[in-house]
Amino acid sequence: MIDSRLRKLAQILVNYSLEVKPNEWVLLDTHPVAMPLAREVYQVILEAGAHVTPSLYDDRFEEDFYKYGSDDQLEWISPIRQLAIEKADALIKLRAADNTRYLTNINPERQKVRQIAMKDILETYTKRAAVGDLRWVLTQYPCSAFAQEADMSLREYEDFIFSATFADQSNPVQCWRDVHDKQQHWVDWLAGKKNVVVRGPCVDLSLSIDGRTFINSDGKSNMPSGEIFTGPVESSANGWIKFSYPAIRSGREVEGVEFEFKEGKVVNARANKNEEFLISQLNLDSGSRYLGEFAIGTNYRIQRFTKSILYDEKIGGTMHIAVGRSYPETGGENKSSVHWDFICDMQQDSEIWVDDELFYRNGKFQV
Repeated sequence: MIDSRLRKLAQILVNYSLEVKPNEWVLLDTHPVAMPLAREVYQVILEAGAHVTPSLYDDRFEEDFYKYGSDDQLEWISPIRQLAIEKADALIKLRAADNTRYLTNINPERQKVRQIAMKDILETYTKRAAVGDLRWVLTQYPCSAFAQEADMSLREYEDFIFSATFADQSNPVQCWRDVHDKQQHWVDWLAGKKNVVVRGPCVDLSLSIDGRTFINSDGKSNMPSGEIFTGPVESSANGWIKFSYPAIRSGREVEGVEFEFKEGKVVNARANKNEEFLISQLNLDSGSRYLGEFAIGTNYRIQRFTKSILYDEKIGGTMHIAVGRSYPETGGENKSSVHWDFICDMQQDSEIWVDDELFYRNGKFQV
């Protein structure tokens, strides 16, 4: 018997996050493990009167691609995918895995070739998304691999996911509208502000948001959501930060990360584990050592680290920054094949000041 909360999550994705309309073209990217949710989403898209193109990805395909593909094959972009990103109205991505560490032993240089090749299609995707031509939403299916990463049983993890997305509530759409209204107050307060200073046991960082826009992330793109974010002025970050949680990318867990910024650039980077991989990503291109995002997590239903950035960056009482690609809708101008988030806990002896006014203290907003 299908969990009724899956049906609710599908309805949230199609009817709230994307507001799918008749005759629109919707891409549905899914993993075999996520098929129970994929079927529910597929049905709700059809009920909305839209056209849907399912696409299946699999850990083993990607692992074989990096192991056996030539450089020419790594650099090749499918014309079918190119067309879809250029023409589709909406994209739903259902993330799942059999094994979250399937890329751990792949040579980072192989991944670098692919990341560089994907830069143009990512730019098309980002530009269309910024102006609303391509609406998208990403969510995560509650599977055993992700539950193990989060140190939970599958049942505990299902409850965690459905709570974080409000799929366990009688009216989840109203819950997300309430999130929007609450966050819009902070976004409006930040409009026109210029300077941000973040201080705490693990951070002493200043940056400029002059001329930049904060985005109210209210479940329209990520599900769950619960954050406000912007793209800082690229040359403005100065100071240092040590991150509270591991940063995970391409199956590699990078722990004990510390950055030192000067005039916007990461001039020193350290890690206690997988430092070589961290440096390889920071050296990927001309934009990968500059900030593309500054954000504050607001989802207080998420209170534990799960090793999934979709949830972890939303933890209520944290802030995060991302090196690499900016989101154009924020006014950010940084371009890169990288967008990698790093999270800092702000619940103890920590503050965020904006134009010399106290905005945030110990995990709580002050305005």
